[in-house]
Amino acid sequence: MRTIKILFIVLLMISSGSASTQTVDEVIDNYIENTGGLEAWNNLESAKFVGSASAQGMDIPVVMVQTIDGKQHLTVTLQGQEFVQFAFDGETMWSTNFQTMLPEKNDNETTDIMKKQSKDFPTPFLNYKDKGFTVELLGNETMEGIDTYRVQLTQEPVLVDGKEEPNVSYYYFDTENFVPIAVETVIRQGPMKGQTAKTTFSDYDEVDGLYFAFSMNMNGQPVTFTEIVLNPEIDGSIFNFPEVVTPETEEKK
Repeated sequence: MRTIKILFIVLLMISSGSASTQTVDEVIDNYIENTGGLEAWNNLESAKFVGSASAQGMDIPVVMVQTIDGKQHLTVTLQGQEFVQFAFDGETMWSTNFQTMLPEKNDNETTDIMKKQSKDFPTPFLNYKDKGFTVELLGNETMEGIDTYRVQLTQEPVLVDGKEEPNVSYYYFDTENFVPIAVETVIRQGPMKGQTAKTTFSDYDEVDGLYFAFSMNMNGQPVTFTEIVLNPEIDGSIFNFPEVVTPETEEKK
């Protein structure tokens, strides 16, 4: 009887473990379904995010516009003046120089990285196989005190200092609601190169049938959205590098 009882307990443990085991595609499918469904996500062409970022004791207004074809435009307002933090029209990435207040094109490697990120909207996991991405479920892990599935996302390699490097990030999906609560990536440029950047997501809420995180924290910098507009009317010229008017160009006119 003792042997039968032990065998029954072992079988029960195995069956319980099997029932709770998820494949990586089940995690992603649940995420897409729980946040609005595949059809609704596929119908999303663009979005506008309005909110503020907290930095050095200030709340800085931000407006981000993203489109399905990879175009992006982020503006910030400082001391009543609006700056283009960065913009991308699909080929050219540019930003406002805070000292000269003139638009400047970014270097080739930064632009290449942005091009590789053009498939990330609205989420890199939407139809990820068609995008040429691969995913792997690395197991369960506690993140921010929450039980999560840790998923590795591998995208196209990017150029760093003239060499191709792997483009890998790690997403943490809440095991209860299957929404991402964090992502970790390696910083590839600048003084923090080689360190891990961590962004957390919270305060998910519905917008026209789709669920978005209204709060983010990017390496300790909180960002809160007060409004998210889906498929807004967009002036396409905002993405384009503007003509720089200088005394020389005025003379040519």
